Amino acid sequence: MTLTMMKLTQHDTHEVPRPRFGTAHVWVESPLQLLSAVETHAAGLLGTDIRIIPRQGMPLEATTQAMLNHAPAGVHFEPAARKPPQPKGAADRYVTGDAYSGKIQRTLLAGVRAKEIVIIDDGMATLALIKQLISDEPTPLVRARTRNSAARVAMGLATWHRLRQLAREDRLLIVSALYVDPASRQKMADLRIKFAQHKFEWLATQPVAEQFTEPTLLIGSAMVADELIFEQPYLRWIEQIASEGPVAYFPHRRETPELLEKISGIDQVVLKEHTVPIEMRLRVLRPGQEIRALPSTVIPSLRLLLGPDARCLYPQAVIDSWWTPGTPSELREHLSSSLKV
Repeated sequence: MTLTMMKLTQHDTHEVPRPRFGTAHVWVESPLQLLSAVETHAAGLLGTDIRIIPRQGMPLEATTQAMLNHAPAGVHFEPAARKPPQPKGAADRYVTGDAYSGKIQRTLLAGVRAKEIVIIDDGMATLALIKQLISDEPTPLVRARTRNSAARVAMGLATWHRLRQLAREDRLLIVSALYVDPASRQKMADLRIKFAQHKFEWLATQPVAEQFTEPTLLIGSAMVADELIFEQPYLRWIEQIASEGPVAYFPHRRETPELLEKISGIDQVVLKEHTVPIEMRLRVLRPGQEIRALPSTVIPSLRLLLGPDARCLYPQAVIDSWWTPGTPSELREHLSSSLKV
């Protein structure tokens, strides 16, 4: 297995030795988490063998198939399951991409006999998690976009304490491709939260599976489905872009069939099938192509992958009138932070 070295911070400058040995049990709930698991393993941070267990019902088949022929040695795909795995060996690493998941929080609170808990990239949610974990005040780990019951908030608060305890025991590692500011990195080090940052080094070595001919590549957003922005201004924005020429539209996995039907009816819009993560699909552009998107995780990810071609990436800030009244200002600011270079 070829190892791509990533800077891994523990305390101040101490680095965890690599390659690391043992078996990691990896629970993934999205295509990006699956890609993140392979990137982290390729960097030698998860051991010699990883067993990836996808959550039942998640659209991971295309991503899994794309990985099968190219994944680094030691990657094993297990059948999908309804619940996260319960590793029994004390030397195992327990890996997840979503510390906000109720299933994961129950597993962590029940006690996981793993040498280390590893939280892999889940995009902007990982940055939100870091911000909450380094807060001086105990902060419930719950999703900002959902209405949470008192019991759910209590479980999220207990998980915050559990992860902080794991950090004190040198058993918590967070891995992300996204930028974490120096002040937050220092606070993580002070709390003994280990952190590694990758730049999709493994993916950058892989062949490009597909390319698209449309001059504009538009990345779909889940913000309408999540009721964060209104539908009509979103559709008008797509119509305006399509009025300038053919558009390839890449749906978000949470967009509803009803909304996608309206989008497909817009003149010059070609709806693309949802397959593998955008990071795998749009990392190489043809001359003259441009990418358009609302605030999302893919913006900083594609900046890393595109290199000089990142100048062809045009993110669109959400206009104030697009936001629904129920979208908290803190969530608006968090999502908009993906636009920063």
